[in-house]
Amino acid sequence: MNRLNLITLGTKDIVKSHDFFKELGFDTSIRGSESNPFIIFFRNEGTRIALYPLNELAKDVNKDNPPTISNGFSGITLAYVAKSVEEVDDVLEKAVLAGGKLQKEPKRTDWGGYGGYFTDLDGYYWEVAYAEDWEFDESNMLVINDQ
Repeated sequence: MNRLNLITLGTKDIVKSHDFFKELGFDTSIRGSESNPFIIFFRNEGTRIALYPLNELAKDVNKDNPPTISNGFSGITLAYVAKSVEEVDDVLEKAVLAGGKLQKEPKRTDWGGYGGYFTDLDGYYWEVAYAEDWEFDESNMLVINDQ
């Protein structure tokens, strides 16, 4: 098991969250109607993302005793790896204009890169980062080399 195929984000308002991610440029596929989607899949490069109603996702984990849902930091962040400093700034600006909240202004990092954070409409933390020595494969995925 050396693969992660799908990350599902539980969302409080699937329609508003869909609109938010469309503003960021994600291509999506809706199951159900546009006004009442059951689940929304993203046709993005690399690991796929899906939006699913938060309460239903908790019930999917355990129907009889769903996990507690909170708005706090869960210890999980999602990351978009940019190909330039300018792209980091552009993506963060788009996120804010679409209704996200800037959590960390973009700046040079301790590890030699450049990046910042925003939260989406459901409070998920997204890092947008760039480093000069990062490489991408033919699928536009970050290449992880042994050091």
